[in-house]
Amino acid sequence: NDAAGVIVEVQGAPESLLDFSFALFDQLPPLAEVVTCDEEQVEALQEETTFTIVESSKSEGHQVLISPEVATCPDCEADITDPANRRFRYPFTNCTNCGPRYTITKAIPYDREYTSMACFPLCAECGQEYGDPLNRRFHAQPNACPDCGPQVWLQEGESRLAEGDPAMRACAERLLRGDIVAIKG
Repeated sequence: NDAAGVIVEVQGAPESLLDFSFALFDQLPPLAEVVTCDEEQVEALQEETTFTIVESSKSEGHQVLISPEVATCPDCEADITDPANRRFRYPFTNCTNCGPRYTITKAIPYDREYTSMACFPLCAECGQEYGDPLNRRFHAQPNACPDCGPQVWLQEGESRLAEGDPAMRACAERLLRGDIVAIKG
């Protein structure tokens, strides 16, 4: 990841490389889009034998598209509605297939440290998800849970009336009775 996009270096048998090039376009995650793709032959490095993701590099300017916010996906909706899930009724639940992008981005490359989520250090469980390439929350920059992420509360004047789910319910009740509420992010 850098300001120009993503650089992928692969090596292997010619048929494996061909399979990879087809998979690169045919098996993209739901929000991924390849806008341009340049291919260059480079010398194989015998000492590189494992899959790695290196840290993003910061540079001036950018050509990377940042997607807009995306509605909560069915998998995250299932998390939110499952009483046994640690994200039960957590309103900021997201993964790489949904959630905020554009409005939380402060700089490119789109890494957590360059988003408004930088001030929310990941708890151990969210950190494990974020670092696991097989997890749908792998490098999901806004990944969070009730233990480590943004919180919701209902406030009137200087008084905090409720927090978390009770705050959401109280807000909904006020709206249903015709009150006006303001939401601050």
